[in-house]
Amino acid sequence: MSAMRKPSLATLVAALVVGSLCAGAPRPRAEAAEAGGGMSSPPTASPAELGVDLDTVTIPELQARMAGGSLNSSALTSAYLRRIKDIDPTIHAVLRTDPTALRQAAASDARHRHGATRGPLDGIPVLLKDNVNTRGLPTTAGSLALAGSPPDTDADLVTRLREAGAVILGKTNLSEWANFRAAKPTSGWSAVGGQTNNPYVLDRNPCGSSAGSGAALAASLAQVAIGTETDGSIVCPAGMNGVVGHKPSLGLVSQAGVVPISAEQDTAGPMARNVIDTALTFSVLSDDRTAAGPTDPGALRGKRIGLWRLPSLGPEVDAVMTRTAKRLRTAGAEVVEVTPPYQQRLTELEFPALLSEFHRDIDAYLATREGPRDLAELIEFNRAHPAEQTCFAGQELFEQALAAPATTDPEYRAMRAELKDLSRRSIDETMAAHHLDAIASPTNPPAWTTDCARGDNDVIPSSTPAAVAGYPSLSVPAGFVDELPVGLLLMAGDHEDTELLSLGAGVERRLHAWRAPRYLPTVGTGASR
Repeated sequence: MSAMRKPSLATLVAALVVGSLCAGAPRPRAEAAEAGGGMSSPPTASPAELGVDLDTVTIPELQARMAGGSLNSSALTSAYLRRIKDIDPTIHAVLRTDPTALRQAAASDARHRHGATRGPLDGIPVLLKDNVNTRGLPTTAGSLALAGSPPDTDADLVTRLREAGAVILGKTNLSEWANFRAAKPTSGWSAVGGQTNNPYVLDRNPCGSSAGSGAALAASLAQVAIGTETDGSIVCPAGMNGVVGHKPSLGLVSQAGVVPISAEQDTAGPMARNVIDTALTFSVLSDDRTAAGPTDPGALRGKRIGLWRLPSLGPEVDAVMTRTAKRLRTAGAEVVEVTPPYQQRLTELEFPALLSEFHRDIDAYLATREGPRDLAELIEFNRAHPAEQTCFAGQELFEQALAAPATTDPEYRAMRAELKDLSRRSIDETMAAHHLDAIASPTNPPAWTTDCARGDNDVIPSSTPAAVAGYPSLSVPAGFVDELPVGLLLMAGDHEDTELLSLGAGVERRLHAWRAPRYLPTVGTGASR
């Protein structure tokens, strides 16, 4: 990364908030609502009656309205609950809403009235992926095996959200067991929630295990959502659903209470319709306490970005990358083409290592829940329950994990050590050789047609280097192929999350590539837009 003063997360967030309020961010539609004064009782406002465009409004704008008395959390939460009721039957992104959501919102309203707010997420509705333990709500990982008693305690990240005053709105559908069950799974399908659809084109796939979180945000069913990633499951749903997704550096967000695949790669992270809301949510979730000087958030002039094109994703996606590079250069960035090394070896090693880690980590998690006590019992549960086989019958990954070497095995340890070394070198060496601030690549191809018989068509290599290295990545909307969104994936070095979010804000501002979905039933594949 080129020489600069490293910004603190708090500095970045403060500057982005000012920018959101003062530099041409989308404004609420119905300014007449501001004359209405404060609201004291939970209304049942529809989104149209709210006086706010839920597609475009940012958290700073919502907080400004709450501070001014023209909006409260009860109205906002009610509007999102109404929208879930009206829209979600089309996309099946939300498994359940929290029956206490309006009580949580009323408590936030009281804090706002008494000048005791807890920060920018106070009163903001948040959806949680259903592999994040949430007391009082089922946490199933999409599996009927965990559909009984809810967890007794919140995951650490949920505790942070509650302490920040966020309204836990409900739980989103996901690829069952975070897409780590069958050799040919279908993303966005679970036995608990059925199939989540892509809001842009309903017969297309939402991608990745955080499918429900990405689709819910595209449909404006919450202000922010939480996803989780082992490799691609935050950033691919973000790209394919036209929203922003941040996979944090490994260890910055606690994984305690989150259904695991691998402690060596798993992380939860924020998803939103814009970078400022993503950064604000990350500031609540994160253990990053970087202290440093000020920054100019969103500035692109003088930044050096390495473009990893990945032509295997198709000519339409490559055309989006060409237009993206042109716009970034126009904004003053230097864009050079790069190819990070060691990718074939990473592909060879990653999956065998994850099998061993999954067996270790899922056994430890299942011991904390009612239901199957370990992976062997989970395999038998799936064999005995036909509902677990209605989209795809296979559980090949479970069976291979059960037979995989233990994580104490020297062969496994050598494999994970090589993975860590090569994945970090793939990014570090590329950035150093070209003096880069970030590496950019396409996040995703145009969404494929959902097909249980075929499974996913998801060979998408861009997420792997950062995922395996434990480095941060960030997907922002880049453009469209017909009606289907394509994201730009940015990645940088270890714990450079703040710099990446700052750069992402500038890319978002320059590309301005987001547009609301139209919920089309089908679409062709023509020239990109």
